[in-house]
Amino acid sequence: MRVKVKEYRQRYNITQEELAKAVGVTRQTIISLENGKYNASLRLAHRLAVFFGTAIEDLFVFDEDE
Repeated sequence: MRVKVKEYRQRYNITQEELAKAVGVTRQTIISLENGKYNASLRLAHRLAVFFGTAIEDLFVFDEDE
């Protein structure tokens, strides 16, 4: 799975801390998510998609082979 949270965060010019507060997680969670070391729950994926005004599928790109 390819996570595009960092791309969206940079596009909106917000820090990891600001994003974490906005979606109710720690900065460490955002760091781990962006580095591919953490898989977001459906609830967190939804909060991120709502925050960025996009679809979950735009933030989390699933590879058919995985």
